[in-house]
Amino acid sequence: MLTILGSREGRFCDGVSRRNFLQLGALGLGGLTLPQLLEAEARAGTGKSHKAIINIFLAGGPPHQDMFDLKPDAPKEVRGEFRPIKTNVPGLEICELFPQLAKCADKYSVIRSMVGAAGGHDAFQCHTGRAPRNQPAGGWPSMGATLSKLHGNTVPGMPAFVGLAPVTGHRPWGDPGQAGFLGPAHSAFKPNKEGKDDMVLNGISSSRLDERRSLLTAFDHFRRDVDNSGSVEGLDTFHQQALAMLTSSRLAEALDLSKEDQKLRDRYGRGFPNLKDDGSHRLLDDFLMARRLVEAGVRCVTIAFSRWDWHGNNFGQAREEFPLLDKGLSALIEDLHARGMDRDVSVVVWGEFGRTPKINKDAGRDHWPNVSFALLAGGGMRHGQVIGATTRDAGECADRPVKFGDVFATLYQRLGLNPHSDMVNDLTGRPQHLVDPGCEPLRELV
Repeated sequence: MLTILGSREGRFCDGVSRRNFLQLGALGLGGLTLPQLLEAEARAGTGKSHKAIINIFLAGGPPHQDMFDLKPDAPKEVRGEFRPIKTNVPGLEICELFPQLAKCADKYSVIRSMVGAAGGHDAFQCHTGRAPRNQPAGGWPSMGATLSKLHGNTVPGMPAFVGLAPVTGHRPWGDPGQAGFLGPAHSAFKPNKEGKDDMVLNGISSSRLDERRSLLTAFDHFRRDVDNSGSVEGLDTFHQQALAMLTSSRLAEALDLSKEDQKLRDRYGRGFPNLKDDGSHRLLDDFLMARRLVEAGVRCVTIAFSRWDWHGNNFGQAREEFPLLDKGLSALIEDLHARGMDRDVSVVVWGEFGRTPKINKDAGRDHWPNVSFALLAGGGMRHGQVIGATTRDAGECADRPVKFGDVFATLYQRLGLNPHSDMVNDLTGRPQHLVDPGCEPLRELV
């Protein structure tokens, strides 16, 4: 697992450190193992393709009724300040501050009826597709941890998972890059900032690796003789992954946006400074970097974009943030199509919950777990549609409730997996299903 660090601190309304919380946005996929994925691809006849997922996590709880589920006929205290605009899909309207997304609505689908959110600032459900209660011993592992244990890189020198999310020492929910029942040796690999400065192994740069490699090997042999716990085996795996990254230029090249066509960089947008000291991670570069990483061989990339915990000044904040999301997300969707990657690369956009129907006294919206939205693109799915509906005030699901696990089941299927028959083993050796019982792929999309 690779996590790219940001440089600022910030907390949500409940005191949760935003930067650590963001790393929880990593798309965990329930501990999927690489051999299962490769076997599933072979069964599906897609072994030569590169299936990948980009998870765009809007940390803090984005206001669904001001973005993709506007209610222009609702009372003033509900409908807010924005008007809907038409898209290139008849009958589908979105917020006026998303003009670029309106032009490519045929390339994505909006779920307006996400249900089952826990209600606090916790990315666990977007991380695993499950509620945080009743976990197996050790907890659910992230995808990155599982792939670390199994040498889960698809290309030598490239990690299987990259998290473009900042993180600090405070941990609102266990270890943000947790290895779960796989053990601590498979926790997150964390270079800082843009992903280059800390790409060293215990302080040793690639120029000094050759002279140290034989010494490391000798120590590893010694530890293997005296350690019967299995942790050394896991540590060797981590070292091998770190060595592969350090001795290969592939990851560094993927992270180097200067190699990209400058006109395309302008289409995505450049790095955007933090306007407030709230830990906002608003780098439009991340959308382009995500595409470069999956193109280079990464299976799963997470973007943690901006801060959406707007208990006050909801519409003023939206006027800053919506155009940025519109620019970066629309560029990513169109770029994947232009490169023919849209059938293999799935994109999911969501937050941990929605916001209250009524606008509060501070012109903000508060936490609302009853219903929220998700946006799905790519993955060879049928797009240009809306799934589900909410009530007149966007406060409750009125039709076609969709669970987090249903979205995960859909993504598993696009990876060539059967979300019901493919399993992973926990600490006791017990096989665990990839999604909770009752979760099904979305029939509208697949």
